[in-house]
Amino acid sequence: MLLDEYIKMLAGLLSVVDPIGAIPLFISMTDHRTHKERQQIACVCALSVGVVLLIALTGGQFILELFGISIPSFQIAGGIIIFLMGISMLKAADDHSRHTPEEHIETIEKESIAIVPLAIPLLSGPGAMSSIIVAHNLNNSWNYDLLAGGVIMTVAFSVLLCLLMAEKIADLLGQTGMNLITRVFGLIILSLAIEFITKGLGEIFPALVHSI
Repeated sequence: MLLDEYIKMLAGLLSVVDPIGAIPLFISMTDHRTHKERQQIACVCALSVGVVLLIALTGGQFILELFGISIPSFQIAGGIIIFLMGISMLKAADDHSRHTPEEHIETIEKESIAIVPLAIPLLSGPGAMSSIIVAHNLNNSWNYDLLAGGVIMTVAFSVLLCLLMAEKIADLLGQTGMNLITRVFGLIILSLAIEFITKGLGEIFPALVHSI
């Protein structure tokens, strides 16, 4: 049972983070860097992704309570964000909610791009944080949080591998192959988004759900 939950959560979060889709941007941002600098950027980026998502896991509910946001409302909002990401990924198009052209221009003059914009908002952006916060509130128990923490570490390690091997993966898959993987991930997170929205609506309008 735990294995099933782990695989389900891993598939959803990995699809939202989409490290494969970040490879072209990582290569373009680091084309003037040395091999050692690229490795350092990849390590810091993966670590940052893990830290950001762990903070979302442990502190997300407190933030919602601080602003008086109900869990069902956040489920619907998070589902909409992930849904829009999924639509963009199905088209293999740039998602400006994760990274805008203006941010890309700014990175040319930055000493380090590992945290901003690679880790935030490209990889561990609103969609990924929403997924973690919603997952935490759907099953609020310590063993489920440990499972979610393991998923986050796995995703962060996947980010590290993809960025360290970015050029090899790009040469192997080509743009068509990476677009294909991104589209598959897009389909997965569309399903995840619909599940979030449906559960949120079910909490807010229980009578409507029971009547369907």
